[in-house]
Amino acid sequence: MPENADVKQQENCYRDTIYAFSPPVAYARVATMLREIHNPVIASRASRGARVLIYSHDTFGLGHLRRCRTIAHSLVESHEDLSVLILSGSPIIGSFDFRRRVDFVRVPGVIKLRNGEYTSLNLQLQLEETLSMRSSIIEHTADIFDPDVLIVDKEPLGLRGEIQGTLEMLRSRGKHLVLGLRDVLDDPVTLVNEWERKNALPAIQDYYDEVWIYGLPQICEPLEGLTLTEEMQRKITYTGYLPIKVPEAEFPAAAPEITQRPYLLVTTGGGGDGDFLIEWVLRAYESDQMLPYPALLVLGPFLQPEKQSQFMARAAKLDRVEAIIFNPHVERLEENAVGIVAMGGYNTFCEILSLDKRAVIVPRTVPRQEQLIRTSKAQELGLVRMLEDNGHMDPAEMAQALRELPRQPRPSESVVPGLLEGLINVNRLIGPWLRQPATSRVEDTVTAFRPA
Repeated sequence: MPENADVKQQENCYRDTIYAFSPPVAYARVATMLREIHNPVIASRASRGARVLIYSHDTFGLGHLRRCRTIAHSLVESHEDLSVLILSGSPIIGSFDFRRRVDFVRVPGVIKLRNGEYTSLNLQLQLEETLSMRSSIIEHTADIFDPDVLIVDKEPLGLRGEIQGTLEMLRSRGKHLVLGLRDVLDDPVTLVNEWERKNALPAIQDYYDEVWIYGLPQICEPLEGLTLTEEMQRKITYTGYLPIKVPEAEFPAAAPEITQRPYLLVTTGGGGDGDFLIEWVLRAYESDQMLPYPALLVLGPFLQPEKQSQFMARAAKLDRVEAIIFNPHVERLEENAVGIVAMGGYNTFCEILSLDKRAVIVPRTVPRQEQLIRTSKAQELGLVRMLEDNGHMDPAEMAQALRELPRQPRPSESVVPGLLEGLINVNRLIGPWLRQPATSRVEDTVTAFRPA
């Protein structure tokens, strides 16, 4: 193809750069750039809309996927020329609705067992084979999609290092790489050991331009206990929590009958580790027929099938309890509930804050302390009430908490500045990298290799 003026100008810019700065790495990078601008596919990208790729490893529950979906929807709502692609291993990602200009690629599933080990979800493959397939799909997708920004959820190198090749490729193209972390990862001692084993801090140092923490430091500091260099510390921004919007569509015709009157919503998120909460609430309703509100139980799609059947059967025997397995629009059920009984996962916590719902939180404590840490801090601030499971699941204790729930203060009665500004700040932080011309991004990247 003949060179046009824009390509010629870009080529001269790169050559000027290499003449001015002569480290070997600069030569290699500019040589790559010169090859790329003569590629007709890459050259055509100058006139395209902006692109963001979001990676979510999704080996347990719904939390990572729902957080990434919330961010993706907010980004396309705020940037009219933007397309967002989500890479996910969630087996039920297709059950969710996605806005226009948001789509997903599902990689083969891997599930985290309760003992902390991983195994292939559906395929009869060794874990190493599945990881190899995932890594290849991820890298090839990133290569063709060619995002302006990559947002990685939680795992700096992905599951078992599966995105390291992708990070290196996008870094070599001058793309903007962001690590997104929830407000709490685990207790500091456990996190230090885990991140040392995963080589996480060197990954942040070498690959990432920014680290976004979806929370506030006055509530939790997820990297507490880690030894961070000054350069790493400069990369960190606390965004505030991610607010949840309820879809405008009405309830579907098949909405649970119990939602036609005031009710409590009991949710376990994905449900893979929430059977103890459902058990405790059922015991309360089985032992006390005078609780003030009926309850709708959302068991979760990852609850073991035999547990699902047992809980559904027990709920069917109670006049004031109804149970469903899954609802992709649980925000609607939460919005209409008098109060919420839940575990202490990040997304449910954000929904409670966003919808200003009174809530009783029963955090899990294994295999991570994440939910306990988050819920303890939230209770100190008056945002929720925490009920700890001491192993006995006393029905009277739960019944008492359910009676008192309607009289709890709402989260909005506690003033925490910047609490729900997460999406505002994510859009503010990402904006310059979506508007900046490709030539400028590459020049900035090459300039970073100037000798001291």
